[in-house]
Amino acid sequence: MKMPLACQQSLGPVQNLRPARGSDNKWRNYRHRFVPWIALNLRRNEGSLRHVTKSIQDKPIHDEVVSETLLKLFGALLERDGADGKQSLKETRLRPKVVQTKSNDAREMHEEGRMAESDDLIFQSMGFCIHRRPSSVPLAGVGVFITKGWVPKGTVVAMYPGTVYEAYEPIFFQSLRNPFVFRCIDGVLVDGNDKGISKLVYKSCSRRDMLGPYRLSDFSWLTANPKNPLAIGQYVNNCNDSPANVCYQEYDVPRVFPLEFHQYLPNVKYSHETQRPIRCIVLVSLRDISPGEELFSNYYTIVES
Repeated sequence: MKMPLACQQSLGPVQNLRPARGSDNKWRNYRHRFVPWIALNLRRNEGSLRHVTKSIQDKPIHDEVVSETLLKLFGALLERDGADGKQSLKETRLRPKVVQTKSNDAREMHEEGRMAESDDLIFQSMGFCIHRRPSSVPLAGVGVFITKGWVPKGTVVAMYPGTVYEAYEPIFFQSLRNPFVFRCIDGVLVDGNDKGISKLVYKSCSRRDMLGPYRLSDFSWLTANPKNPLAIGQYVNNCNDSPANVCYQEYDVPRVFPLEFHQYLPNVKYSHETQRPIRCIVLVSLRDISPGEELFSNYYTIVES
């Protein structure tokens, strides 16, 4: 089972790990989820911690580069989905009364074909392919691997999906036994769990935010075959014995981001009334990554004030 994500925070809470007094402090410490991970793992993982001098410097690449990457990929996805839609409509008109059922073998072949098409698309757009596989780390469960192509340093390689909560919004029940709650530097939380109540909350918020028939977020990341192939960043494991090859970067989607591309964003706001832009977390390569390598991140970043 993956350890809780221990996300960015200042040096103060790291130095004071004693139980807090008062229900408010206990609630804050529990809600942030990273304190137990620090207490159990900080000393044995000191060599893998990531340090930045200021929170505003915790961006290995410019946000404009992130936008350009997503626009390129989402444009290719939209072209693919548009072509599929037209083809399906054409076939329906030609054979309106024919109902076909596929055998299990036929379904598997169809899914394999779709996955191959998706791999070709992301490879052409990004220059690499990324997939979930059993981790190379014993007992770590699922990991994320570069399965094809090379990843240059400073490349967006994955996205961290999930429901986005402001620091004051309720996440207590969603956080119970949930190792996928990511805490941003400013206290915003992203729940990347694809099961249980977290899954139900995300799908409910995603349906709520539809604009007529158009989706403003993607919930296919909750399935085995996400439309956005990058939306598997919640399965990236923590580095232990070797330096991380990717790091997290907080990214607020600009208001000028094309509306038709929002259907591929794997994040949704918990509250519809929140005015700030939608928060996304991207994973950026810290060095060149070869095909076959597993991605490893730092679950804890020390921001030195």
